[in-house]
Amino acid sequence: MHGHNAHVQVATLPVALPTDARSKPTASSPPVSHYKRSPSAACLWPRYMQLHTHGNLALGRIIRSSFRRIRFAFPSLDDRILHLLPADLANIFRCLQANAASGMAVNDDCKLKFLELKAKRTYRFIVFKIDEKLKQVIVEKVGEPTLGYDDFAASLPANECRYAIYDFDFVTEENCQKSKIFFIAWSPDTSRVRSKMLYASSKDRFKRELDGIQVELQATDPTEMGLDVIRGRAN
Repeated sequence: MHGHNAHVQVATLPVALPTDARSKPTASSPPVSHYKRSPSAACLWPRYMQLHTHGNLALGRIIRSSFRRIRFAFPSLDDRILHLLPADLANIFRCLQANAASGMAVNDDCKLKFLELKAKRTYRFIVFKIDEKLKQVIVEKVGEPTLGYDDFAASLPANECRYAIYDFDFVTEENCQKSKIFFIAWSPDTSRVRSKMLYASSKDRFKRELDGIQVELQATDPTEMGLDVIRGRAN
């Protein structure tokens, strides 16, 4: 960062968000130098300009918060703003901007496999991944209907993000056999920050393509999507 000796600490910071950065820069907006001199200026930048007095907390909180909130805090990330950021962080924000409008495209096979699971119960689960070269969400793996939860959990990589659909069978207190379709956003703490951002920014569009999801879970470790959690959310 120019003029500051800042090092971003992401993993250990709490989640919060500045909410006073609402105004979008326009062609007549003051130059960046004005924002540096006036942290209280009515622009999208005041919290960031206070890093020299508040350490790295404000920036760290923004990175740790959801992508939707990042876009709210930084509605316009142009080059004159990005060049003030550390290179790695600027690249993350450029990635977010590139996928902000609609997220990654969804391969037709994703919708086809989901419909087969929903209508014909052809599969127990489906695992999806983002192919960054194709710029699409694609089907990575399907599980036969005879497979169980342990097989599903084992299909999710420990250090990489994925989306998944799981068809959960259960018996109600009235002894009725039922099933519910779970959407799971798997984003382990050990995965790359860029990957987390990419999956977060594409999730809403991807879910819209899968009509029939009944329960959504977001998990960063196996305990957050354990069988007991799924059973509790199904009832």
